[in-house]
Amino acid sequence: MAHLHLVALIVDDYDAAIDFFVRILQFELIEDVPSTTNDGRPKRWVVVRPAGGTTGILLARADGEHQRTAVGQQFAGRVGLFLRVDDFDAAYTRMTDAGVEFVRPPRAEPYGKVAVFVDIAGNRWDLLGPASQHP
Repeated sequence: MAHLHLVALIVDDYDAAIDFFVRILQFELIEDVPSTTNDGRPKRWVVVRPAGGTTGILLARADGEHQRTAVGQQFAGRVGLFLRVDDFDAAYTRMTDAGVEFVRPPRAEPYGKVAVFVDIAGNRWDLLGPASQHP
């Protein structure tokens, strides 16, 4: 069976990104180990994942100017990641209290309550509540 194991997210700083994902979004830090670039320079292999989830995010520090220009622009200004939570209102309040920037207020959709927020790198995410139940 195949499944999506990791997606890479380019960030400016490992520790700031870990803090955002672990403390604010309440992801688990799965791995944080030394590694090297293809040409032998030091880097870290950092993986975070929502508690109980199977797909993780590889936090990849930008390497070089070309990658630095992609920080926060991986989805060309569109929402590119979708975080589904069991309790939308509690997550929204906790994230707002922690200073997360929401660029669109909550609204109800057939697929659940949704609000758009910006991560530590500037990428847009949908915060999604449970799907509405329709008879």
